[in-house]
Amino acid sequence: MLFIGICGASGSGKTTLARELVRDVNATSVVLNQDAYYKDQSHLPFEERVRLNYDEPCIFDHDLLYHDVCELMAGRSITRKGYDFSQHRRADTSEVLQPADVLIVEGIHAFYDPRLLEKMFLKLYIEVEPDVCLLRRIRRDIKDRGRAIDNIAAQYLSTVKPMYDLYIRNYVHEADVVVMKGGKNARIVDILSGYLKSALQK
Repeated sequence: MLFIGICGASGSGKTTLARELVRDVNATSVVLNQDAYYKDQSHLPFEERVRLNYDEPCIFDHDLLYHDVCELMAGRSITRKGYDFSQHRRADTSEVLQPADVLIVEGIHAFYDPRLLEKMFLKLYIEVEPDVCLLRRIRRDIKDRGRAIDNIAAQYLSTVKPMYDLYIRNYVHEADVVVMKGGKNARIVDILSGYLKSALQK
């Protein structure tokens, strides 16, 4: 199994790059989105859940993500985790994920846990201009997560940008490859896919 990590700012194209690699490599694959591993906050009133910092590293259940990665790499199945972004609480599923040739973990703090970093065969960091990331985030949060523009703007200023400056931009130093222009960079996808195909054949 080849374990690949994809890190970068919110809206940089991590999910897109994962999808493009899976399509081009044409091997069995599992993609784990770190967004599905937020800690459960259902014990808090909704008003308090809304005010939490969802961009800091400690808001994620790193132990659970690490456990699932280890299970897959050991040849054991897991269930797909999930999160309800409109209600800010866990929404795990019963879908069974089987071990595969390629395992991808993508997220804003995918490089935070040193235990995961040690297991990664390839670490990719996506570099995109912050204003482009913001526009993509606005479109995604309105369309897919039912957020209002005022809420998105407030969250960006209070947590997203500060956490990017403090943590996420520095993960570039952990990367093996820096991917410019986002997940739809066809040339880099072709190069990475060829490299992964070669590694799988070996």
